[in-house]
Amino acid sequence: MVNHLPLIDEDGEVNDLSEVDHTLFKPATEVLPSSLQKKLGMGNLPSLSAKQRVVLNLSCEVIERFKAMGDGWQERIDTVLVNWLQTHSL
Repeated sequence: MVNHLPLIDEDGEVNDLSEVDHTLFKPATEVLPSSLQKKLGMGNLPSLSAKQRVVLNLSCEVIERFKAMGDGWQERIDTVLVNWLQTHSL
């Protein structure tokens, strides 16, 4: 059964989305005009399907230093590894 709860409450806050049918959501690339996508730099984003979820054990020092840089620390680790692969042969 599809749940049609309002996404915004009377105070303008986003409601809990765990009860919403997530198949109703569409990718931003399907709903945003290309001009806005370009301004947001969305053309430069890697495809989510190009990534794979893994469990990886890293040293506490590495995790702490990347987390200290703020949100997006996992993506920064991925960027560092991609850059390393481009400059080193295995």
